[in-house]
Amino acid sequence: MSTDDFDLFVIGGGSGGVRAARMAAQRGLRVALAERLGHQGLGGTCVNVGCIPKKLYSYAAGYHEAFEEAPGFGWQIDTPPRFDWATLKANRAKEIARLNGVYAGLLKGAGVVQINGFARFTGPHQIAVDTTDETGHPVTQQHRARHVLIATGGTPSLPDIEGREHILDSNAMFDLDPFPQRLAIVGGGYIASEFASIFNGLGARVTLINRGELLLRGFDDDIRRFVGAEMAKTGIDLRMQTEVARIVRTATGLQLNFKDGGTLEADAVLYATGRKPLTQGLGLEHAGVALGAHGEVAVNGEHQTSAPHVYAVGDVTGRVQLTPVALGEAMVVVDRLCGPAPGKAARQMAYENIPTAVFTHPNIGTVGLTEAQARERHGEVTIFRSEFKSLRHTLSGRSERTLMKLVVDTKTDRVLGVHMVGAEAGEIVQGFAVALKAGATKAVFDSTIGIHPTAAEEFVTMREPLR
Repeated sequence: MSTDDFDLFVIGGGSGGVRAARMAAQRGLRVALAERLGHQGLGGTCVNVGCIPKKLYSYAAGYHEAFEEAPGFGWQIDTPPRFDWATLKANRAKEIARLNGVYAGLLKGAGVVQINGFARFTGPHQIAVDTTDETGHPVTQQHRARHVLIATGGTPSLPDIEGREHILDSNAMFDLDPFPQRLAIVGGGYIASEFASIFNGLGARVTLINRGELLLRGFDDDIRRFVGAEMAKTGIDLRMQTEVARIVRTATGLQLNFKDGGTLEADAVLYATGRKPLTQGLGLEHAGVALGAHGEVAVNGEHQTSAPHVYAVGDVTGRVQLTPVALGEAMVVVDRLCGPAPGKAARQMAYENIPTAVFTHPNIGTVGLTEAQARERHGEVTIFRSEFKSLRHTLSGRSERTLMKLVVDTKTDRVLGVHMVGAEAGEIVQGFAVALKAGATKAVFDSTIGIHPTAAEEFVTMREPLR
């Protein structure tokens, strides 16, 4: 008889942790999952304070644009629409609670033992969980597991500047009270850019402050320049190459003092300048789990840590911080522990050609290499680029434009990158991600019939290279 309580103990109830726990239990392992449920429910950052509520708020912001466009299509709106922040918050909370329940139901249906508490290592195979008993008194449960999976995710990282106590992180943005009429956002990544578009669309005066020359470092430079210009057209005040020295409270709000001597007043200040792996207090030293240079849990290609029986997936490993990546990594771990599903090969996680979207207004969708990356890795490349006003905006009265770009290996004709800024860019690029995964060439794109009239057809009708 095994002395282990569980075959697999999962620390963290985010997307990767829930997926691994559920699938391992369905394959016959004895599985437990520990997550503190006081501050948020199951589902981790994505469900509670990330992609799901953020996209719901992005939809809400989109109605502002739709109301502006409606007269061009014959709709007369006699009474100006009024936005109610409290209603949006309440409806979002209701939907997130429903999703939390779905996650809990999936775990229960698979036979996973769910523990509401903070789990930490006390030995290589020993896990202590600080929780409460049925009377609400704090207790510590002791468990032993053959394998452990760390899936604790990440948390916003805030700078140590004067006035730090006045800063909000991205987790706090969904339940702000009151709604900020003047919002300053510091950062230039996808979180900062998305919240800028969201709150601008909801009616706040948004100033986006970034120390770099362009937004969205790591994306294709054409995309970065184009989306910045489009966001500025919507009314967002972009302060590029600007750094905050300190923040002070005044009689009329919060004053940001910039290093160049300028100032700005705001009602709220969001810092979206990065995230860090959530490892504090896990007792990793008791299990022999090593951290990387940036505080991430170091793993190998099989997602094993320096302790071979301990695995880690998702944002805590500091790799690609995307929910579908965490889900894919979780399945690699499950296959390693349980063997592949009947008739299937063991899964491996590939980090090339991962598609992603940024829900700015307009959206960004991208997959594959940027032009700079392609030139560095492949040498000679051919660039196809198209910029146009979409059919919708021929009547809407808005000046929004769409950008599409293909990066092609000149020698092999293989498409290396697909990039887009425009309406529903994520939905469009998802399909082209399949093509890139399959190794499609530009000739294959050219021989594909487009769906007319759509923006997406532009990707298969670009014939003349830009350079």
